[in-house]
Amino acid sequence: MTTTPRPRFSVRTSLATAPEQEGPFESVPTHLTLPLQMWLRSALNVDNPYRNDRAARVLCLRVQLTPNGCDGPEPDYMTRVLTSTGHELLDVIDAYLAYQKERFGFVHFEEVAKLDHLPDEGGSAYRAAMTKDGLEERVTPAAREAVHHAIANAGALPAAGSAAEHLAAAWQSAYGRNPDPVRAYSESIKAVEAGAHAVVQPNNAKATLGTMRGEIKNARHKFAAAIPSPGGDPIAPAEAMIRALWEGQTSRHGGQTPTTPETLEAARAGVHLAATLVQWFVSGAVVRTP
Repeated sequence: MTTTPRPRFSVRTSLATAPEQEGPFESVPTHLTLPLQMWLRSALNVDNPYRNDRAARVLCLRVQLTPNGCDGPEPDYMTRVLTSTGHELLDVIDAYLAYQKERFGFVHFEEVAKLDHLPDEGGSAYRAAMTKDGLEERVTPAAREAVHHAIANAGALPAAGSAAEHLAAAWQSAYGRNPDPVRAYSESIKAVEAGAHAVVQPNNAKATLGTMRGEIKNARHKFAAAIPSPGGDPIAPAEAMIRALWEGQTSRHGGQTPTTPETLEAARAGVHLAATLVQWFVSGAVVRTP
């Protein structure tokens, strides 16, 4: 989440009382509405010959906005998009970034940089996603960078399989505009399964995090880790994290009692736990000894 903003001068000098909320704002506060609308206006090239009316129409359809002038000869999609406010404006910007990424494969860096500057200074709870294809909830830069680093390292190592894709999906499901805790947790487990497979159970094509946990438990002498252990059991920290991640998934199986889905807090914790484990296994911090 965003850090605590510097108190206003009038508050610091007791000339005024602090407002009830300084951010992060879950919707779009009044002071951010016009700047974000102007950013969208610029992104859609409204004031030049290359005005992107096609994108405006797509955004209205995806966000389910009724265009202006429906009773006239030509619906006005652009005006409807540009006058969006509140959660609706967040939905439009999120949809725009996704549309640009789908259509062109990228979003201009300058556009994203300008977009991030506005919510960062204005105290929004959201920012452009790491993948630049939508909005996500803001987290501390260090936490974002750690996950990004693990994704990059896993993606560069063929032996890590689909770990990078699963971890990226887990991140988006946990911090995107429409969080999906169950998927975020499930993708976190898959990321670790892919990242640890070549180290823990390379000869088991059907390995799961559960079977890997059993392998470590029964053959712990076959593993070494970069972090020394005072008790002479270097695999213990990784084993404990794997056990916590595996046993923490409450929606894996059905039964006579109701299935309890993972909470958003648990899912987000699971994503960061998975990122650490993936990084350990793909970087060689945990290895299998001869």
